[in-house]
Amino acid sequence: MSNPSFSRRDTLKWLTGTVAAGTAGGAALGTPAETETAPPSWSVRHPIHDPNFMGGKTVFPWQKLMTEQELATTKALVDLILPKDDLGPAASEVGAHDFINEWISAPYDKNVDDGEVIRGGLGWLNTESFKRFGKCFEELAGSQQVQIVDEICHPDKSKPELKTGVVFFKAFRQLALSGYYTHSATWKHLGYVGNVSVGGPFPGVPAEIIKQLGLQDVA
Repeated sequence: MSNPSFSRRDTLKWLTGTVAAGTAGGAALGTPAETETAPPSWSVRHPIHDPNFMGGKTVFPWQKLMTEQELATTKALVDLILPKDDLGPAASEVGAHDFINEWISAPYDKNVDDGEVIRGGLGWLNTESFKRFGKCFEELAGSQQVQIVDEICHPDKSKPELKTGVVFFKAFRQLALSGYYTHSATWKHLGYVGNVSVGGPFPGVPAEIIKQLGLQDVA
């Protein structure tokens, strides 16, 4: 995944912090009093990639939280949701499971909240798998995995006692899709062709669209 770009607000905040740091540095040329403390360092922080723009390099200050068991279950579930087909690879082939692990490991409020839902849900999923089939979720046959997921993927049809699984699957599916469709190898699913030239003369806007917009008489 590439580093996220700066928004205008982030850029202004960065510039303001740089100017402030420079001003503080200029004032510090004199002899500081022993009671004075150095100004705090400042940098813009982003979930997933947390670049240290003041130092000129990208750093990842957090450790991944998922256990090997949780990651194995995550890998199996992302591939069940987004299997390999003629339009693209399986989710695990583009690292969707690693994306989820990195996301929930980030030390931001939203990510921490997601982490509690995801990790708790993975535990619920494996408990349910053992209750029904005596195995971890990733060890089940595809039809057995589908049987469990089918009961938690439709909130309006799920049983009340499966509420934990329903909440988990909704959050998990969203993260799986986010990780999957931000990889260029999956764009065919979306019908996105990328930055490619159009062969021959550009045909222009279709006549039916021009008529629909009422622009047929515009010179």
